[in-house]
Amino acid sequence: MNPVHLLEEKPLGRVRELKIEDFLRKIVIFKDLSAKSIYLIANRIQTLTMKKGAQVICEDEVAKGVFFIYSGAVKLTKQDESGNEIIVCMKQKGDVFAEACLFSKTSQLYPATATMLQDGQLFFLDKMELEKGLHEYPELAVQMIQYMSDSLREMTSTLRDVALLDVYAKTVKTLERLGNKFNTSTSRWNIEIPLTIQEFATVVGTTRESVSRVFSKLKKEGIIEMKSRKIIILDMCKLCTLLNPSY
Repeated sequence: MNPVHLLEEKPLGRVRELKIEDFLRKIVIFKDLSAKSIYLIANRIQTLTMKKGAQVICEDEVAKGVFFIYSGAVKLTKQDESGNEIIVCMKQKGDVFAEACLFSKTSQLYPATATMLQDGQLFFLDKMELEKGLHEYPELAVQMIQYMSDSLREMTSTLRDVALLDVYAKTVKTLERLGNKFNTSTSRWNIEIPLTIQEFATVVGTTRESVSRVFSKLKKEGIIEMKSRKIIILDMCKLCTLLNPSY
């Protein structure tokens, strides 16, 4: 069953309790909106509480709207012709996903499957409501374009690394990128990435065995460790110096 069908419209009191308006102000595409505009959008939002491993949307399913991550983390995946899962990207608190369905003239389907990496809460906005908001608030349209441009730039950088770097270099680069993404504080130590080695290998675009060899080396150097199906960066500063000696 599509989880969106399980979404429950929350009364205004509940919206206030969740501080949706305050949260929206921290998302880049809403940061320049007026208080009135934020209020109107907040009251169009529905909430969804999801458990780790739950599927939010499915690739090739009819797209109904856009999601904002209030808490937890999400992986976006696609399947190849053999049914193997490839992790396209990961999203965490404050990120937007499924925005590719907006204003689409070629497809009405979601381009990827979204699955929860951690327990969390998502905010859902019907794509017709968001498209209406983009028409009503030009500043929102500009911010959405900027967000999608930044996302595209990040994805092309990732593809460049996968295509051009050796296994060691792209493993370290991916650890650094994900470490920065999942670091919820200013700390440079004990940063948790909610992925198994197999899942990480699909992000890097190589085999589990190849990643395991690099991880073994990094573990001996005291840079990372594996614990409870998570990758933990013990020392981000040391990791960054591996490919950037002047860091």
